[in-house]
Amino acid sequence: MAEAKTGPTDADVEAFLASAATPRRRDEGARLAEIFHEVTGTDPVMWGPTMVGYGSFRYISAANPRTRGTWPKTAFSPRKAQLTFYGLKDLPDGAALLPRLGTYTEGAGCIYAKKLDDLDLDVLRELIAIAWSRGDDPEPA
Repeated sequence: MAEAKTGPTDADVEAFLASAATPRRRDEGARLAEIFHEVTGTDPVMWGPTMVGYGSFRYISAANPRTRGTWPKTAFSPRKAQLTFYGLKDLPDGAALLPRLGTYTEGAGCIYAKKLDDLDLDVLRELIAIAWSRGDDPEPA
């Protein structure tokens, strides 16, 4: 059975956020950490070298049921080119809110924003809350 390669680490979240490529990304990363903490009520954990994750859930891949793993319920990364958000569009309620989020693009499992000011932070909080409500039982991803 295949397992995901990205997992939680003991890396220091604050050090990671402080090392973001630009002052704006450092500020946005700190602000996002505050927002995610406010909504989830939990402290972040680094997932791999670049994802700031909150909570976790077990999943089974819908495309290949032999692929299973653990993934953060929600996460973000203040990458140089764009802010990257994970888990915000995975559930139907979250996908339905996306048109109200602001200016963003989508990848297969991610949402990308050029800057935090492009997003409606109240909608972002709602999306985080929906992702946070995800159950812990294995579910198709």
